[in-house]
Amino acid sequence: MSKIKWGFYIFLIPVLLWLFLLIVFPHIDLFVNSFRSQNNLGDSIWSLANYKAFFSDSVYWYTFVRTAVYSILVTFLTFIVTFPVAFYITKVVSVKFSGFLALLLLMPFWVGELVSVYGWMILLRESGIINFFLLKMGIIDTPLKMLYNDISMIIGLVYMSMLFMIVPIMSSLEGMDDSLIEAASDLGASKFTIIRKIVIPHAAPGIVSGSIVVFMLVLGDYLTPDLLGGKNALWFTEQIYNEFIASFNWNEGAAFGFLLLALSTSIIWLALKITNQSFEKAVS
Repeated sequence: MSKIKWGFYIFLIPVLLWLFLLIVFPHIDLFVNSFRSQNNLGDSIWSLANYKAFFSDSVYWYTFVRTAVYSILVTFLTFIVTFPVAFYITKVVSVKFSGFLALLLLMPFWVGELVSVYGWMILLRESGIINFFLLKMGIIDTPLKMLYNDISMIIGLVYMSMLFMIVPIMSSLEGMDDSLIEAASDLGASKFTIIRKIVIPHAAPGIVSGSIVVFMLVLGDYLTPDLLGGKNALWFTEQIYNEFIASFNWNEGAAFGFLLLALSTSIIWLALKITNQSFEKAVS
């Protein structure tokens, strides 16, 4: 028993140190700094000025709401794209090919987000590959402007989030008994009814889990909206970055960061209530 106990603590202590030193303590320090500001004499005082700056500026409000809406949209689109793929790999294709297809899903993410985003920029820019072939085939006369807009930003965000949605959905679908689908089909149920009544309810924990992860990642993403969305991306993480790095206003940046945290927590809590799912079941 003593050996097992010591082994438990040996593995637990590094996890606790990582959790508290890199996550808990920095967040506590930022939370305290979010309530600090300077008076006319340059002295540090306690106040709500950093939060008032957010509520008093319409640009911050617009960016805040826009980021939330687009994050929800990207989460929904990611589910629409990945759910058929997850169902095909787990329930349609043979077992000997499912592992290979799952490996193909992982391969694009080995190169990292930056390289993937630049790959999309090469595809979508006016002198890129897509415009090159469209011009060669005579479909268009002038190159299309497909880069630095909301559509290109959404494409990049969906692409970068696909893996985090498809893995939990596949995990849920793998545990579903195929005989349920066969029985429903034998009883005359349509494909749409089978998916709506059997497949989606069974995969609900994986869908909710993947949606939470995707939503959090998209909401806090900075690189993809900045590179693919361009100057007009108006992503709230860019506002936080500007406060910390450009303006060097750590107090206001900390306040904006906790407002973003409050937004994500509220939306996830509301989504769990609407779908009648528990957080413990979703992340298990």
